Order: sequence, then structure tokens, then C-alpha cells
Amino acid sequence: MIRLSRFARSEDGAALVEFALLLPTFLLFLGISIEGARTFWSYQTTITGVRDAARYLGRAVPQDICASGGSVTGWNDRLTDIVRNTRTGDTLFPSAVSIDSVTATLDCAAGSYRNGAVPVATITAILRIDTPFSGLFRLAGLNFDGIDTVVSDRTRIIGA
Repeated sequence: MIRLSRFARSEDGAALVEFALLLPTFLLFLGISIEGARTFWSYQTTITGVRDAARYLGRAVPQDICASGGSVTGWNDRLTDIVRNTRTGDTLFPSAVSIDSVTATLDCAAGSYRNGAVPVATITAILRIDTPFSGLFRLAGLNFDGIDTVVSDRTRIIGA
């Protein structure tokens, strides 16, 4: 009987029990922080890639593309490579982030300009960000499968 009363007064395991109660909440906040940072980084990297692709297209396509009746759809593979990869050919994104497509469209803005219509290209990338911590979010009762978003940029074609 004396041993049992000694355990009732002892607080040796209180810190461990408190830690066990707080650990799931801590892991949830850690997962949300990591996912938020990774999502922001991926989105910013995609914006930078689309901007670089627009700059490239603005310089690579001939300035008289509207007058000649040309198209910029033939540049889609090169633009996708610019958005997805580094200069050395390595991918920029982790496996849970994917660029579904990169497309370029051409608008010829009519007006009384020196060379007639002004060519303007629009580059659009569709980005999919999956969450590796979705199982952790489901433990908290959240259903967060991923994010689909579109990033686009416009540039005037000024030619080479």
C-alpha cells in the first residue's frame, strides 16, 4: 500500500505525458510551415521561369511575325524547358511539383504603328503542387490534396 501512494504523488512522467499531448499539434504546425514555404517557393520559381520564357520569346521571334502570318506555338517545347529546368538541364522542382503545360499565344495589336500591327506574346504555365504531408493533414481532419494554378506573362515581340 505504501508503494501505491508513492506513485500517486510522483510527477516524474508529467513532462513526458505533456509532450505526448502536444506532439501531434507541433507536427501539424511544422507540416503546415513546410508546405507553405515549399508552395510559395514553387510558385515564385514558376513566375520567374515564365518571365524568363517571355523574355526569351520576345527576343527570339522575328518582329514581323504579324505581317508574315506566323505563329509562336512552335516554341512551346523550348519555353517548357526554360520554365522547368536550370541552365544545366537539371529540374528546378521537387517531385511533388509539376508543370503540366506551357503554351504561347500571339496577339497582333492593330493600330497606326510604324510597322503596322504590334506582336504581343502571352506565355501561360499550368502548375500542379501536390502535398507530401497530406496524410498528416488528414489526421487533423483537413482534406488538402494539392493546388492547381495558372501563371502567365505577356511580352512585346521586339525580335532579334
